[in-house]
Amino acid sequence: MPGMLTLGLKMWYIFIYIIGYLSGCHAIVLLEEKKAISTTTYRVNDMIRVPEVRLIGPAGENLGVVGIQEALQIARNADLDLVEVSGTATPPVCRVMDFGKFLFERTKKDREARKSQTKIEVKEIRLRPKTGEHHRGFKVKDARRWLGEGMKVRVSVRFRGREIDYPEIALEDLREIALELADIATIESAPIIEGKTMTMLLVPSKPGKKKSAEAGKPDTDTAGQPAVEPPSEPEA
Repeated sequence: MPGMLTLGLKMWYIFIYIIGYLSGCHAIVLLEEKKAISTTTYRVNDMIRVPEVRLIGPAGENLGVVGIQEALQIARNADLDLVEVSGTATPPVCRVMDFGKFLFERTKKDREARKSQTKIEVKEIRLRPKTGEHHRGFKVKDARRWLGEGMKVRVSVRFRGREIDYPEIALEDLREIALELADIATIESAPIIEGKTMTMLLVPSKPGKKKSAEAGKPDTDTAGQPAVEPPSEPEA
């Protein structure tokens, strides 16, 4: 009898496992179907379930409010599709068009728009208040190369111990670096102290920036150096 009870419990556990597994698979299928449906942002032809629509013809002409069956017939006669372009309007706005061609052109435009988007990479050079000029020169050389390639450069000065009590040393380092790179870069983000690090962000100069700077001197102070503001402390 105890053996039969144990066998029954095992069978029950197996049954629960199978039900749970099948339910999980079903949930995955439903999720995939929902994802596929969500990518279709337009209702087309027989998917439009309203009694009447405001119809725009294949040439862009306004045909006014017509019944859904009449709108579908106009689309069939033109060998085109009836596409709902504004479902929130009352009545919904539909247009007669080649839906396949429309999707193709929209996908092509989206792909071209993504290609035209420029992704600006941010590089970083790290220094210490006691970094020697020779070693700093290598860092500045790297920064110049990155800026020439169109990248942004973050210049970071890391403090240790009580070095943070003398931020003017790091500020002077940043000022000198900005001066060395003034012919190719401008300061996008002035020096700021975050924790035990002072950072400054440099960006490549835009075309024509140097000429305007020489005319009005907007980027330099009275001593002819880049206008590096004192670092601002983050708010508590």
